[in-house]
Amino acid sequence: MPALSDFLRLSLAALLLALPPARACELRVRWSPDPPYSMRDAAGRLTGLQIELTGQTLQRMGCQPQWVELPWARALVELQAGRLDVLPGALRRPEREAYAHFAEQHVNVPNRLYARVDRAAAFGQAERLQQAWKPGLKLGVQLGVVYGPDYAEMLGDAAFRAALTQAAARRNLWQMLEIGRVDGVLASEATARWELGELGLAGRIVPTTVAVSHEPAEIMFSKRSVDAALVQRYREASAALERDGTLARIARKYLGD
Repeated sequence: MPALSDFLRLSLAALLLALPPARACELRVRWSPDPPYSMRDAAGRLTGLQIELTGQTLQRMGCQPQWVELPWARALVELQAGRLDVLPGALRRPEREAYAHFAEQHVNVPNRLYARVDRAAAFGQAERLQQAWKPGLKLGVQLGVVYGPDYAEMLGDAAFRAALTQAAARRNLWQMLEIGRVDGVLASEATARWELGELGLAGRIVPTTVAVSHEPAEIMFSKRSVDAALVQRYREASAALERDGTLARIARKYLGD
């Protein structure tokens, strides 16, 4: 007859086997076609700078991403409600800090103003958006995107807001720029280089001297669904990727040297 302690151990083991397995660490992460940050390859697999960086960082934490395709403006709503956990590629803003934790992304690609080659002179040699924009010039922007502090400041000007044409998909904006419905489009340098090449517009739409933001993009975590301790684990895992060279290797793969 087994000793009492053996009986208790066997009972405890049986109880543990009967319990459902603990839920794995899985986070709902936004993505949208936005090369070279996020896209599908020829086989239909998700790839890109943000896909790899976010996926590898979560893997270091023992977590898995559940990729959710959403346009940017909708993603902000879902994150605020707690139905989305992670939103990469965001600029920190006071109104967003009310509902999101932020973690550094360690990759900084500036936004730039683009124009048709025959209209680029309309913006002169300005380096800031405040210097370049004049009443009558129409700009194409993505719905819900804040391109940096200069852009955020200019949104307080009613005339500037009225000059904006907003679209959920940036490819629509390139087409509007090509046919002259807008005079300029704001976009990440890396994304513009990729998309204009794909669309065959690289020689007809060019970057101006106006750099809109030197502020690094960060990663947002919903305060409704993600606690501060997990965000700190993400920061530590991300810093480890930077130290061991993984981040630099992935950045070179998509952005070049």
